Amino acid sequence: MQMDLDTYRQESRETWDRLAPGWEDRREWIMDITGRVNDWLAQAVEPRPGQTVLDLAAGTGDLGFEIADRVGPDGWVISSDFSPDMVEVARRQGQACGATNVDYRVVDAESMELEDDSVDAVVCRWGYMLMASPAAALAETRRVLRAGGPVAFAVWATPDRNPWAAVPGMTLVQRGHMPPPEPGAPGLFAMGERARIRELVTEAGFGEPRTVELPMMFRWPDFDDLWDSLVRLAGPLAQAIAALPEDEHEATRAAIEKNTASFRVVDGTYAAVGVTWGVLAR
Repeated sequence: MQMDLDTYRQESRETWDRLAPGWEDRREWIMDITGRVNDWLAQAVEPRPGQTVLDLAAGTGDLGFEIADRVGPDGWVISSDFSPDMVEVARRQGQACGATNVDYRVVDAESMELEDDSVDAVVCRWGYMLMASPAAALAETRRVLRAGGPVAFAVWATPDRNPWAAVPGMTLVQRGHMPPPEPGAPGLFAMGERARIRELVTEAGFGEPRTVELPMMFRWPDFDDLWDSLVRLAGPLAQAIAALPEDEHEATRAAIEKNTASFRVVDGTYAAVGVTWGVLAR
């Protein structure tokens, strides 16, 4: 059965509002693992003093804060998310780190209330692949960018490169709690293939994208922490788990623990690789 995208949009917004406290609580853990992705994106768009940069699906806002330092007091970062609760998390983090040149906004990337040619660069970390229509979002990105301006974004590579999410996701599919991925449907790995990235980027009016692999290692002290990261951070997976009745919730947890046994390291901690694409286009 084909996904109803309007229902998906509503449920996705509700999910990210619900997960916002977890992202705030686990922000340092996330940044320790994925900070190099922020560094690559910030460097890729070459922000210069005085520029205006749009950060889409900004989450806790850290990528935008890094760019805010580079554009300086005469520049501006629009830190945006379609989840109002996530925007408030970013606002609190920005106040804590003293970022004074950041504007926090609730923005739907598929239909932005921004003027044409109004920003110098756009960044987006793990947003486009989860949007109901990444094609619409990329077309909107092209519309708001000034001529020649860059967009840099990160999307997860294919499931075989990302067992940290693929193994729990496969378990949920096997137990009937998530449908198998549909071609073209939004999801963690919806833009995992280079060919799909190129198709979406060029059809939105950009030139040939440059893609690089950015590997990382997820680490957890024990399975309890791995489970906590799934149910409090992992978007579509967390949504599926939250909908389970209590008895099936516990059975699913046990199944995921069994299937992630391969993540266990000699010292009892857990580790799993991840690979994301860094993409740059103009």
